[in-house]
Amino acid sequence: MRVLSEHACFGGVVGYYEHDAAATKSPMRFAVYQPPQARNGPVPVLFYLAGLTCTEETFMIKGGAQRLAAEHGLMLVAPDTSPRGLNLPGEDDDWDFGTGAGFYIDATRAPFAGSYALETWVADELRALVTTDFPGDDARVGIFGHSMGGHGALTLSLKHPGRYQSVSAFAPICAPTQCPWGEKAFTGYLGDDRAAWAAHDACALIRALPEGAPRPPLLVDQGLADGFLEVQLHPHLLEAACADTAYPLTLRRHAGYDHGYFFISTFMADHLEHHARTLCG
Repeated sequence: MRVLSEHACFGGVVGYYEHDAAATKSPMRFAVYQPPQARNGPVPVLFYLAGLTCTEETFMIKGGAQRLAAEHGLMLVAPDTSPRGLNLPGEDDDWDFGTGAGFYIDATRAPFAGSYALETWVADELRALVTTDFPGDDARVGIFGHSMGGHGALTLSLKHPGRYQSVSAFAPICAPTQCPWGEKAFTGYLGDDRAAWAAHDACALIRALPEGAPRPPLLVDQGLADGFLEVQLHPHLLEAACADTAYPLTLRRHAGYDHGYFFISTFMADHLEHHARTLCG
């Protein structure tokens, strides 16, 4: 692991790091906020997954979460959103596919198979790193995210029952098998077999969740002035899936708020409190 920079922040440290990831066979960057409590021993870990075009810096700069994390004693981890500079065909043709758009899945279609393995990197490799090389408590881990990253937070928690004790999302892509962003990404990363896509769709995963599987309550915030709401996000489908399966969901709709970080930062305190209630006791 290589330290790129570290900065004092609310009594703790924001750091930017890079390591050679086995999952992607490439260098991958991530950011970590260590709260002041981390000096005394392991602290709960909260992963934040960013959206399309974002990097490991976006959340740490724009989210406004460090002061709140310091108050709660939460470590924040923000991974990059894709490998970079692999020079794969089509990797940089569009803003919503390839670089900056890994969709938190493991690609199985050439040329992205074997390198675009964001699910394995985030859920396994990066988690192991921040709970061994950093004072993160592996028994207390939550996950949240925005847009593509909201999709990632929901699906990773559902695909790995019990691995994340708390979950939330801002304006998530709720049903990627039924929206242009998801259809484009899944075709490019997974192929044309739509049946295989369901393993990466939060609504489908909720409906297929085995009886007795952990069901951490979901908190989802959605702005009603979000330009992507009607075509890409479909929170009503998540609401229906949760209602049909008795999955605990708090879905809050906010008039006047759009898709950006002014919206996210407005409700950041609520999300960190949601996670702290479970992770911090």
